[in-house]
Amino acid sequence: MSMSDQTGSTQAHASEALPLAGLVVLDVTHARAGPTCVRHLADWGAEVIRVESPPPPPGSPASEDVVGNHHGSDYQNLHRNKRSIRLNLKDPEGHAIFMKLVAGADVIIENMRASVKDRLKIAWDDVRKVNPRIVYGSLSGFGQDGPYRERAGVDQIAQGMGGLMSVTGAPGAGPMRVGIAIADLTSGNLLALAVMMALHERERTGLGRWVHTSLLESQIFMLDFQASRWLMAGEVAEQAGNDHPMGIPTGVFPTADGHINIAASSSRMWERLCDAIGRSQWKAIEKWQSQKGRSIDRAQINASIGEVTRHQSSNHWIESLNAAGIPCGPIYSVDQVFADPQVKSLGQAVPLAHPTLGNIELVASPINMEGVSKAIRLPTPELGEHTDELLASIGYDAAQIAALRARFVV
Repeated sequence: MSMSDQTGSTQAHASEALPLAGLVVLDVTHARAGPTCVRHLADWGAEVIRVESPPPPPGSPASEDVVGNHHGSDYQNLHRNKRSIRLNLKDPEGHAIFMKLVAGADVIIENMRASVKDRLKIAWDDVRKVNPRIVYGSLSGFGQDGPYRERAGVDQIAQGMGGLMSVTGAPGAGPMRVGIAIADLTSGNLLALAVMMALHERERTGLGRWVHTSLLESQIFMLDFQASRWLMAGEVAEQAGNDHPMGIPTGVFPTADGHINIAASSSRMWERLCDAIGRSQWKAIEKWQSQKGRSIDRAQINASIGEVTRHQSSNHWIESLNAAGIPCGPIYSVDQVFADPQVKSLGQAVPLAHPTLGNIELVASPINMEGVSKAIRLPTPELGEHTDELLASIGYDAAQIAALRARFVV
């Protein structure tokens, strides 16, 4: 059952060719990790209904999302391609409305602390009684069970507990967080994958499933080879700064007008680099012919390369090294990223006409499907913008809706 009959023909036309068209998702998320998962589904055609708290009674403090103001860039980028209903899930009538929406939905995504959904009676065991086909996606700080299940989790805490901060930054400089919300984003990406797996399984079984991950689990997953080095070889990875911890030389090198990244970690690439920078004699140094030997002399090799690269511009080295088949690239600030011709060609800044903010640009989905546009169909809705429309779609008339609003249920 779909609730899309109540939407305008423009949205239906824009969504009909997208791969997730017809999928109904209830979004009960906040902050960044959960919305990251939902954004994948929304961008690719799912009909997403964002469930938000109703306005507080007069005199009560206003609530605020940790990603900032509703009209701010972060919130707008996270919540596009959705409709919005304001609903008090703590109120029995609000709970009943939610369950009516559940009956017609395919997916629920939530990222509350583990026990909150139980208190609200919207947990997996509650909703599958109403809709056995529902796929229920949960994202928490530390998992759905275990001694830390009730702890509040945020990105930086997960970076620290998941080991990332111990391997980030310059050697001896102390722990350093990664400059993006990598635990939030990764966990959201992984939950979206889990939801699609459960939907695929539902095609065979006819039943939904509870899928879940956490900031901590996703961060440990992202340790990847550093984690496997510990598990299989007992090696504790340390900070390596801008150098790759195992592939040498790979790192940041000075140029006449800035810095560049060079990655010539294999023996074949090492020989190409020696020729490309005019130091073919280095190929004859026996110790430097192996990865192990180059690792021992990492500091000397990096300094020697830097003494060569500092005498020409970044563009000179980027062009000449790439021509020689050696991975090499500039180190951009964010504004320079979006000015790069390759980024422009990829269409990673998507234009959108917003009814309040005017013409804006948001970050495109990184996924590409041939023949399918990545244009954003709908701007981020105003809080509760579609409340009346969605309530009408499940049988409420104007008088009932007005009464619900007067009681701050919606």
